[in-house]
Amino acid sequence: MRAKGAGPDAPPHLERRLTLFDSIMIVISGTIGPSIFIIPAAVLKAVPDPRIALGLWIATGAITLVAGLACAELGAMFPEAGGQYVFLREAYGGFTAFLYGWVLFTVGNSSALAASAIAAALFLGQAFPALAAEHVVWSTGIAGWPLSITQGSLIAVASIVILTAVNLRSVKFAAWLQNFTALAYLLAVLVIIVAGFAIGRGSFAHLHGGSGLGGITAAGAGVAMIALFYSYDGWEFLSWVGGEIKNPRRNLPLGLIIGIGLVILTYLLVNAVFLYALPPAELAHTAVPADAAVGRLFSADVGRAVAFFIALIAFGSNCVVVLGGARIYYSMAKDGAFFQKLTRLHPRWHTPTTSLLVQCVWVCVLIFSSRFDQLYTCFIFMMTVTYAMTVAAVLVLRRTQPHRARPYRCFGYPWLPLLYIVIATGFVISTLLSRPRESLAGLALAALGIPLYLHWRRRRRTSGSRPGALEDQG
Repeated sequence: MRAKGAGPDAPPHLERRLTLFDSIMIVISGTIGPSIFIIPAAVLKAVPDPRIALGLWIATGAITLVAGLACAELGAMFPEAGGQYVFLREAYGGFTAFLYGWVLFTVGNSSALAASAIAAALFLGQAFPALAAEHVVWSTGIAGWPLSITQGSLIAVASIVILTAVNLRSVKFAAWLQNFTALAYLLAVLVIIVAGFAIGRGSFAHLHGGSGLGGITAAGAGVAMIALFYSYDGWEFLSWVGGEIKNPRRNLPLGLIIGIGLVILTYLLVNAVFLYALPPAELAHTAVPADAAVGRLFSADVGRAVAFFIALIAFGSNCVVVLGGARIYYSMAKDGAFFQKLTRLHPRWHTPTTSLLVQCVWVCVLIFSSRFDQLYTCFIFMMTVTYAMTVAAVLVLRRTQPHRARPYRCFGYPWLPLLYIVIATGFVISTLLSRPRESLAGLALAALGIPLYLHWRRRRRTSGSRPGALEDQG
């Protein structure tokens, strides 16, 4: 498919092939991951009253929706590949945007993708014992450091390679895959919810009981909210593929708003059916609530099916991460803020080939190194900072670019964005105080990219390329 008016020798470009339905599914697949089947227990342990716990799920979803509304305005203003990277560049300049992309590549997106791939392999091993993730295939020592390759790491790497191959072939193929997995697990969740309430062995009396872990404290509510915010993470992937959405000024805002709304509803119903199946005290002490709840509602024999179901969710979610992450690095390279070879698009398939391949290699290295968990902990602090800055970009750009077309304007401006900034700032300070080592490590990692930024800016100036892409502005 060639852009209208483009000749046969026109350079390859990203094609707008993602529909509104694709956009909604990207938000759902990117947000709903394996955590929804684990975190309900952690939330109930931190907040013993199930009614308040459900209220926090709704409240966190509402706060996420506020961020989505702000991102919808920005995405409609700048409907191009890169999403948050572009928003931060326009609001604060190239330096801030580069640091965001640098941390995302080295730690955030890559380590989260590695961790999710391992999680999918673990649950797949539970569904099919022959694929047990902990089985060691090969082990050795390098310079005194033990190194072992497990069956789980091989399965995780294979899944990343497969997803990268799908994304290389076509953005539409990737959309079909994530649409299929999203619809499959949404249908499965719907069946569990309807059948659970209709014929399952449970009780609504559980919604009125306590978890037996004491009273509710501000510290406990804070711990619960932190876990909840991470459960809602992933909706922003849609903005990353803004350059490939059809009619983005309409479909990007609608995709964010409808997608986040469906995620909130799904989370609420899943928690409700878990509480219907298990007493709060039992649910709070359950390692995998989905397995225990479905086993109690129907039969213990369905445990393997639940494990396979969770693996499917992780696989579909990973497809969106692979899709979106490569667009960030492609956009950075176009600005001269990253390795120039990452701007290469496949001449026939119009996908960011080199960006996808480099991302694949780095994620596989993290999987084999088993260091992704430590890296992702460092990224948590930086991620919260970037969300606050993204929402604040709405306020900044209303002042610095007042005449730019805004097909969608953020609902509740400026009060809702300000409310989100206040809440996010509180979490940034809380994370800095509770996890100073990891938070400072995240800042240090960002600082490591500064010499590279200076090098690429100097090279761009000397080459006489488009000015301003790496300059501070706003």
